[in-house]
Amino acid sequence: MDQQPLLAHLIELRTRFVRIAAGLLLTFLALFHWSGDIYHLMAKPLLDVLPKGASMIATDVTAPFFVPVKVTMLVAFLISLPNTLYQLWAFVAPGLYNHEKKLVLPLIVSSVVLFVTGMLFAYFAVFPVVFGFMSAVTPVGVSMMTDIDKYLSFVLGMFVAFGVTFEVPVVVVLLNRMGIVSLAKLREGRPYMIVVAFVVAAVVTPPDVLSQVMMAVPLCLLYEAGILMARLVNKQKVVSTDE
Repeated sequence: MDQQPLLAHLIELRTRFVRIAAGLLLTFLALFHWSGDIYHLMAKPLLDVLPKGASMIATDVTAPFFVPVKVTMLVAFLISLPNTLYQLWAFVAPGLYNHEKKLVLPLIVSSVVLFVTGMLFAYFAVFPVVFGFMSAVTPVGVSMMTDIDKYLSFVLGMFVAFGVTFEVPVVVVLLNRMGIVSLAKLREGRPYMIVVAFVVAAVVTPPDVLSQVMMAVPLCLLYEAGILMARLVNKQKVVSTDE
């Protein structure tokens, strides 16, 4: 008798994962025909700054096929993310209290929105600056011809870095909501956060000052946004307690 609820949960979990995989696969198959165009869209920030007549190269025999496929899979994952989140939420929600649902659901949605926003910021704001700088400092007599596989690795790394960076408000809210750090301590930590932001930017981004500033400044602003959100959450908590 004790094993039946566990077995039912495992079956439901398997069903949810099957639906997640099916949504991802169907989205990928729908996009596969345009995989070349999707890769070209991702490579556009670099292609726009390459010298006239220059192009990207593929040093691996299979790279012209598999690199666009990897990019298409990434896009399919992002497009199918609402279905993925819904399936996970449908599995977890029945075990949560109402006040937990009110906190968890907004955090999940905001986490996804902030991560995607970080990726978009990297693509539209950071990449043109970084690639423009790299093109400008390329020595005379050297052809800037980037391998498409290495380009993909660089882009994915930057997407993850900026996506995680934009999660700072969620982290701040969670630390405060769990009682680990008070609002007063968060405010006192502003000078340290500025130092941490520039250190992280120096490690993660390419070695040009402008791209480092373009990561460090949003990181500081997002920290301030996290403090503001934590204060609003605390006010709502007080109101709900009074009621």
